[in-house]
Amino acid sequence: MGCCSSAAQSSKREWKPLEDHSCTDVPWLLLFILFCVGMGFICGFSIATGAAARLLSGYDSYGNICGQKNVKVEGIVNSGLDLTQKKYVFFLDPCNIDIVHQKIKSLALCVSACPRKELKTLADVQKFAETNGSTLCSYELQPSEYTTDPRAAKLCPKYPVPESAPIPFFHRCAPVNISCYAKFAEALITFVSDSSVLHRLISGVMTSKEIIMGLCLLSLVLSMILMVIIRYISRVLVWILTIIVVLGSLGGTGVLWWLYAKQRISASAVESQIAKENLQALLIYAISATVFTVILFLIMLIMRKRVALTIALFHVAGKVFIHLPLLVFQPFWTFFVLILFWTYWITVLLFLGTTGNPVPNEEGFVEFRMVGPLKYMWWYHVVGLIWISEFILACQQMTVAGAVVTYYFTREKRNLPFTPILASVNRLVCYHLGTVAKGSFIITLVKIPRMILMYIHTQLKGKENACARCMLKACICCLWCLEKCLTYLNQNAYTATAINSTNFCTSAKDAFVILVENALRVAAINTVGDFMLFLGKVLIVCSTGLAGIMLLNYQRDYTVWVLPLIIVCLFAFLVAHCFLSIYEMVVDVLFLCFAIDTKYNDGSPGREFYMDKVLMEFVENSRKSMKEAGRGGGAEGRELKPMQRSAKRSSVSSPCPTDLSTCLLTFPRQ
Repeated sequence: MGCCSSAAQSSKREWKPLEDHSCTDVPWLLLFILFCVGMGFICGFSIATGAAARLLSGYDSYGNICGQKNVKVEGIVNSGLDLTQKKYVFFLDPCNIDIVHQKIKSLALCVSACPRKELKTLADVQKFAETNGSTLCSYELQPSEYTTDPRAAKLCPKYPVPESAPIPFFHRCAPVNISCYAKFAEALITFVSDSSVLHRLISGVMTSKEIIMGLCLLSLVLSMILMVIIRYISRVLVWILTIIVVLGSLGGTGVLWWLYAKQRISASAVESQIAKENLQALLIYAISATVFTVILFLIMLIMRKRVALTIALFHVAGKVFIHLPLLVFQPFWTFFVLILFWTYWITVLLFLGTTGNPVPNEEGFVEFRMVGPLKYMWWYHVVGLIWISEFILACQQMTVAGAVVTYYFTREKRNLPFTPILASVNRLVCYHLGTVAKGSFIITLVKIPRMILMYIHTQLKGKENACARCMLKACICCLWCLEKCLTYLNQNAYTATAINSTNFCTSAKDAFVILVENALRVAAINTVGDFMLFLGKVLIVCSTGLAGIMLLNYQRDYTVWVLPLIIVCLFAFLVAHCFLSIYEMVVDVLFLCFAIDTKYNDGSPGREFYMDKVLMEFVENSRKSMKEAGRGGGAEGRELKPMQRSAKRSSVSSPCPTDLSTCLLTFPRQ
């Protein structure tokens, strides 16, 4: 762990950036390790009970595992067979899919070879068995009886038997032509009404796979370019968006009043009830729009300085990515780790699906079911999916926060560590894994009830009354809002932990106090900044989609290219979201560092600012505005007022608290 003893963290309240490193929330790390051991136990249990062999090798409807000798199951005929030479699972009716229970409703047998060509009659099935030695009918029928025994209609495959091939690593015979799964696809894809449309969609994807890969690469390049552009035109971009919003509101209000005046003139000539109602509605709309415009204008007027702070933070965030270029690749590593974990989780889930004791079902075939407390293991497995996924995402947040905090609180950027990202990862692994485990567990506690309510709402769809439906949706919405608030608070708590090495509760409390003291700035950054980044995502998706339309329009091999375009747009949005969410995360971390810097420092000797020159210019402009409006007045003055630690230090004279020009001239270039 890098340390074993740490002093009590609750007494720490003074911010000392990067001075101390101590273990935080160690009990939560131990709890998380124990939980992961439980996840490993589930995997080991499923493998030890033979689930892995049943999943990989496959088993027939009588409980026999293909490709090996089997033990007799009491009360089940055709069980306990030696199927060493029969390594593949063959379904007599592979297209008979139970969509509700998500399984194939067909007799399954172990065969020595899959039919590589279509068999149209039972005579073809008999000839295939005699030629290849692979019997496709039930075990009690001999190949010579396929065309004579009356039981063949039930014990032999439904013909024509489609051409099939074994699935790699899973030894199941699957039809080569997927048209028989059209019904299943229609249930999953509502816009597919017939198999011909499905064929054209899939053929479109296969034919344009090179274009799809090229467009995905284009979205990746556009996301990187946009991150660079935002830094250099952030000032112009923010003010353009602000002006467009204000002018749009003023224009809409003016149009409504013009329509009201025009309607009033025409209504005076035609006195009718409908005209009066329309005139009254227009008056209400115009008044509402006027009130909205006035409120919007006042908000913009009040928050104009906060908008300037948002611009400065975006500019500094661009510098962060220049000094820490590995931040750009952080989403790739996180996504890669998540893919590995999700693959493991799905594999174990499939193991659990074949774990248990063989039990005869209503049709006389074998199903594997767990009995007793073990049948609830999948609940533990589901909780593990949420908690560990959130833990991985929280590790990314802590890594980014640690790297940005190192950048901000290093006065000379030339003295930055060679790899701040790796240094941040090292601090995370050595000291703060417990904090990450605790924060991710809190998010899990909110997500699980929301998922349960969503599942109940889905199962009761069309059965519950309007009141119950409304209450369920309200609860789901409230839990979603709570989850978003906790996620934002957790991210700031991780930043506080990276700065001061305090435990999760202390960090969350300190971060919450800072955020409340700077509520207007937080609102400006989370509205203006998030809106800018959202427009950036829309721009990347639209650009990629437009390029896709132009390229796909030249393809004449198929007529339907909706699915390729949807795939490209979804991938473009995912890539843009990953990149710009990192940008947003960097801005949030910079803001908390800036708020702490302005609260505890004032530029005097011993309390020099850590902030970038751009942010110091913002502080100087704010101080000048305070002078003009009256020293100490206004919310901005309260936010910028530094905390006096002691009378001795506050008595130190310095020109910087009153005029930052000297500080700016002597501030090191970054």
